[in-house]
Amino acid sequence: MPRGGKRSQKGRTRQFTSVAELESQQKSDNWRKKQEESSSEEESSDEEQPVINVNNPNRIATKTKKASQLDEIVTSAPAELSRREKEQIAKQEAQKRYQQLHAQGKTDEARADLARLAIIRKQREEAAKKREAEKKAKEELANASKT
Repeated sequence: MPRGGKRSQKGRTRQFTSVAELESQQKSDNWRKKQEESSSEEESSDEEQPVINVNNPNRIATKTKKASQLDEIVTSAPAELSRREKEQIAKQEAQKRYQQLHAQGKTDEARADLARLAIIRKQREEAAKKREAEKKAKEELANASKT
């Protein structure tokens, strides 16, 4: 940064408020407080006037109910589900149906899995037969070399 740019406050002289200024600020603060108190007293006198009650349809009236009344309300009318909830329930049911069909082997994916398993089983059986044949061949070689 070139010389003569922005400077910090370190080189500046400090400024102090005088006692007279502090006293005048305190007096003005006290005056404001008194004004606020007097205005609040005026407002309290306004509260004595009758209040107009308006029926607001957006305001929900909260009434206390007993637990027995709530149970009756819940059992009497089942709550309607929203569209998202209905879709979620339908999705879960479809998933259950698919899992049942898959377990029974009726889906395309299940058939492909079973075919793949059959191929793997055959490969494992062939590998096991090879190992047994190699084992027998080694044993025969070992027996032939001993005699």
